[in-house]
Amino acid sequence: MFKLILVATLLGLAAAVDDERGAEIRSLTNDPSDADGNFAYAFDTTNGIAVQESGNIAGVNGAAQWVSPEGVPVQLTYTADENGYHPVGDHLPTPPPIPEAILRAIEYIRTHPPKEENQYQPPQSPLRG
Repeated sequence: MFKLILVATLLGLAAAVDDERGAEIRSLTNDPSDADGNFAYAFDTTNGIAVQESGNIAGVNGAAQWVSPEGVPVQLTYTADENGYHPVGDHLPTPPPIPEAILRAIEYIRTHPPKEENQYQPPQSPLRG
């Protein structure tokens, strides 16, 4: 999981700064996996890219920042664990708002729960006494 996330992050960052091939690394920290499986790494480049990630076999937390080709600073934070990959950033698309009619319907259902009734009544046999 770690390698996949690292490769995806690096490829995304490389694509974002394709025209700045002369960038140099200002700082690099790499603490490989210890006996408990904990790891951490971080790097920072001269063209404004900064990445950091830490975690273990149970999950990771990370962050990345860079400047888009349009000159807009982009910041991304994420977690990846047994519940999946959860990125957070202003540049990520968001779902449209829930329509007001649907919100009212959900509220009505919440405040008026259905009555618990036994819907099925087995037929009575005329032979039983």
